[in-house]
Amino acid sequence: MRPPRRAALALRLCCLVALLAARGADASIHEYGGGGFAPRANSFFFHGGSEGLYASDPSSNSSASFIRYALPPPPPSAPASGKSYLLGSLSPPPPLGFCGSRTLRGGYLGPGSDAIHHGDNNGLMAWACFSFRFDSVVFRRTPEAASRHDDMQQKTGLVEAIIVEIQDRDKIGGSYLHSDAICCTPELDKEKYCKVGEVIIRPNPDNPDWPKRIQTFFEGKHEEAPMLTQTVSINKTGMYYLYFMFCDPHLQGLKVTGRTVWRNPQGYLPGKMAPMMTFYGFMSLAYLALGLLWFIQFVRCWKDILQLHYHITAVIALGMCEMAFWYFEYANFNSTGTRPMGITLWAVTFTAVKKTVSRLLLLVVSMGYGVVLPTLGGITSKVYALGFIYFVASEALELVENLGNINDFSGKTRLFLVLPVAILDATFIIWIFSSLSRTLEKLQLRRSMAKLELYRKFTNSLAVSVLISIAWIGYELYFNATDPLSELWQRAWIIPSFWNVLSYALLAIICILWSPSRNPTGFSYSEDAGEGAEEEGLSLVGSAVKGTGDMVNMHIFPEDKRA
Repeated sequence: MRPPRRAALALRLCCLVALLAARGADASIHEYGGGGFAPRANSFFFHGGSEGLYASDPSSNSSASFIRYALPPPPPSAPASGKSYLLGSLSPPPPLGFCGSRTLRGGYLGPGSDAIHHGDNNGLMAWACFSFRFDSVVFRRTPEAASRHDDMQQKTGLVEAIIVEIQDRDKIGGSYLHSDAICCTPELDKEKYCKVGEVIIRPNPDNPDWPKRIQTFFEGKHEEAPMLTQTVSINKTGMYYLYFMFCDPHLQGLKVTGRTVWRNPQGYLPGKMAPMMTFYGFMSLAYLALGLLWFIQFVRCWKDILQLHYHITAVIALGMCEMAFWYFEYANFNSTGTRPMGITLWAVTFTAVKKTVSRLLLLVVSMGYGVVLPTLGGITSKVYALGFIYFVASEALELVENLGNINDFSGKTRLFLVLPVAILDATFIIWIFSSLSRTLEKLQLRRSMAKLELYRKFTNSLAVSVLISIAWIGYELYFNATDPLSELWQRAWIIPSFWNVLSYALLAIICILWSPSRNPTGFSYSEDAGEGAEEEGLSLVGSAVKGTGDMVNMHIFPEDKRA
């Protein structure tokens, strides 16, 4: 009864991880659930989010990258077309991703256009897709802070939303004035560098409106200060940070609630994730091409098909479904701004199953299944157990990565789940190469030259993939160490994509080496090679402990890292 109980416990744990991770799976959304502000120098700040954003193209009809805040309606000026501009408040606010008509101070929202315009034809006219915005962002101060003021007073507290592109981070604070202060001091105010109570910002000479400052004031004795709706265009591609900040020490204990929705010109996918949709599309076509070639050869030689060929077919089908699910999941996310849990769960599950089955395929091929061994014998249960444990660990990691809050930074929760997957990968690697060594020894002793040549080619291919993987892991560590602020976010998609390409390449090599043939005796099992599988019963614990120290971080197999 113990194995069923353990299996049930593992499944419950996996479901629990899914439920915990699902809290932020709506869109490219940053939720604020009453978070507090942290002190820094003479200021207090709250990190509102960070993402890579592409600049809007004035010559195109695509939506600009923008954030919606709150400010009073602008005067009816006429800015250049093709960009996103300040928009008067709507009541009620339109739904996420809305494109259509809506009355606005005597004007209307025209369907089919993403640019925002102002006019004086009986009020404000606007065309927009409401996609990058602040939703019900409210600041709440303590009753003690509110009681310090009178009902008739105005502007009794200031909170600023600061949007800064990462390359302009040195323009926040007084470093250029040789001061450690972030908020303006009376001395700096006297020199006309800034205003007391505000964050010090040095404008970018090439882009005078940036870094962007949005101010929200408390009125009288009110404990709440809501932000009104404003749209801000992004006119420079880069990694953008949003901070909520205040300078008044009497506002300590301030909380912020609400959410922000971030949108790029081509859709809701964050900057790091956007290239992955195209990549998954190409990989879907690549698996389809491999599947068609394999299917043609499979049908031609269907009378001589081995059991191993069915396992290879299953891995190809899983890979095809995995890439297709991820492509459609990303395409849906990009167009609607939401990630339906059902689609994401299917994609995550296919990824976990495919990664598990791929490792098991490499393992049984290395053991000589169908070539040296007719069956796995007494080690079948060990193979299944390792595969099941790996599936549970991989599923949990994928769920946290893909159902958590969307941000262009990796979450700390992921570190806790990476370690078990890394240890299991190391165990697979040790077992695979140990099995390959035994298989090659058997074939040499039996002078099975054709099979020996086949396995030598497979061993060489696997060894090359190991060396490439080690080099790539070194590059990945270097990349992460030298880019702590994600300034190279436009190239980050290459790192997780590599593991998918490597997995595909190994599968293609197996398909070539073990391609169906009308004369399969060259690599099929024969009675003269019929030794038992008992000698394969190596001690996994001893080998894994011995090799884990060097290989715990070596993900030779594909690890699709999406953050």
